[in-house]
Amino acid sequence: MAQSKYIRFDWAMKRLLRNKVNFGVLEGLLTTLLGERITIQKLLESESNQADEYDKYNRVDILAENSKGEIILIEVQNNNEYAYFQRMLFGTSKLVTEYINRGDGYDKVRKVYSVNIVYFTLGHGTDIVYHGKTEFRGIHNGELLELSPFQKQTFKVNEVSQLYPEYYILKVNDFNRVAKTPLEEWIYYLNTGDVPEGASAPGLEEVKERLKLDRMTKTELDAYYRHLDNIVILRDNIFTEREEGRAEGRAEGRAEGRAEGRAEGRAEGRAEGRVEGERIKQLEIARNLKKLGLNTEAICQATGLSPQEVEGL
Repeated sequence: MAQSKYIRFDWAMKRLLRNKVNFGVLEGLLTTLLGERITIQKLLESESNQADEYDKYNRVDILAENSKGEIILIEVQNNNEYAYFQRMLFGTSKLVTEYINRGDGYDKVRKVYSVNIVYFTLGHGTDIVYHGKTEFRGIHNGELLELSPFQKQTFKVNEVSQLYPEYYILKVNDFNRVAKTPLEEWIYYLNTGDVPEGASAPGLEEVKERLKLDRMTKTELDAYYRHLDNIVILRDNIFTEREEGRAEGRAEGRAEGRAEGRAEGRAEGRAEGRVEGERIKQLEIARNLKKLGLNTEAICQATGLSPQEVEGL
């Protein structure tokens, strides 16, 4: 992992960003991501927060309340988790129920934003930032269900989706280009721990001012570098498990697989093995039909092989 001048965001989340004097860093990230000025009023407590680092790959939560009374959950995840989408859903659902008092009407349900900074491959997609929200569309005409004028005035929103939790996923490790926009500048910092030259995104000036490595004590630096080493080991382990899994899957095609990378690799290996086995069967059938004197066209129709493949047998 390349040396940088600034503390990585995931470490800062644990040790520094809970301090009110450093709220500018979080506010800058959220302002850039959500496209509106975000001011953090206070940090909240939740049963889903972890009070201590129970192992070196522990998730990191910050739960904040903005000036509108909305709740923002920021989570950093370093290790691969195949059910992470469901975990996001569980986290927001839990917050919705935690932050409403018994006996309150449903109009008191709080808006929740779930911001997920993931340092592993989540799902299958080529973008680096994804946004999810809830909409209702007619199944016959595709019409978007809207709020009534009274609801808009009462809830001070324009769309139904603004009443529901919204999700943001930042796939940090997939960023491999020059940072040209404020959001890309933030992704670059989250990925590398460095602030790009000439960065203008809100919050990055605060990063340069408050998250310098040379502000840390020797004890803090030692703990920080152990954290970086653990991240490297984690990524190496996931890569190794995935490659070993692919090899075993191709050779054995077994139904079971180890968690994380090995499960993914075996699945790919089994798929490859099935395709290869099917082709061998097609070629054998074609050889037998050819021995029986069938013409090339008939054999192609029966096996799905090309004329060139049949004639080459």
